[in-house]
Amino acid sequence: METAPRIGFVGLGNMGFPMAGRLAEAGFAMSVNDLSPEVQQRFVEKHGASSAGSPAAAARNCELVITMLPDGKAVQRVVLGDNREAGMAEVMAPGSILLDMSSSAPLGTVQLGEALKERGIHLVDAPVSGGVPKAKDGTLAIIAGGDSAVVQRCRPVFDVLGGRIFHSGPLGSGHAVKALNNMLSAAGLIAAAEVLLVGRRFGVEPTVMNDILNASTGRNNSTENKMERYVFSRSFSSGFSLDLMVKDLTTAADLSRELGVPAVLSQTCRELWAAARASLTKGADHTDVVRFFEQLAGVRLEKRGVDDE
Repeated sequence: METAPRIGFVGLGNMGFPMAGRLAEAGFAMSVNDLSPEVQQRFVEKHGASSAGSPAAAARNCELVITMLPDGKAVQRVVLGDNREAGMAEVMAPGSILLDMSSSAPLGTVQLGEALKERGIHLVDAPVSGGVPKAKDGTLAIIAGGDSAVVQRCRPVFDVLGGRIFHSGPLGSGHAVKALNNMLSAAGLIAAAEVLLVGRRFGVEPTVMNDILNASTGRNNSTENKMERYVFSRSFSSGFSLDLMVKDLTTAADLSRELGVPAVLSQTCRELWAAARASLTKGADHTDVVRFFEQLAGVRLEKRGVDDE
């Protein structure tokens, strides 16, 4: 893709909206579709893209089609179709590329790739990491799995969206690495919450202890980028939902089981996050998981050491 291809973009959620917006602002001709007509219209008014009445309509006459959907089942539905409407695969030309940037199940991605191969359509899985802030400024980490030549054809898109771009290996490997990364990230968040709560009980201010952790070997992404911004501030507004995190943890835990790899910590982590989801309100942010551990401990992680609940 030496020249900018026409792009179809399906899924204008918290991540998809700013990602598609960057592509539109970079000059790509785009056709977009979202389950919400209101969101779709807002995007069209802001960025000037073509509005498509269905995923298949968004994919028509496009050299590359991007999906940014909640899970692999949603991707398969819009690609292969269902009883209600035709799938994108029916209108995509041989040689075109489906670029799934969702967080899908790796083995399902491999199966979808086999189905598309029969139609001459290429599939690249390229989930992203970095959250809404990096989606907005185009510095996402992009983890691409698939044939190297096809991945290379996607570089014009990756260069607009990502700060670091990795070719992780064969088809499905991007989704595998993304799920495993989120497992590690999720474990880090609840581990950080737990030690901060113990410190709080002992009388150490959470902000002070977090600063110490960040100058020590225990620091992680959550202590560096989440505690101050989302937890101590009590905003709990990262833009990545608790439901989606539990979905990714289930994907990682299922993958370890399907591959026959013992993953006791991963299974336990998923169970703890699932318990938090059951305890918290619907639509909670993934950083709200800290509230669950606060309830168990009877203290809160706030600036200036708010008294016990």
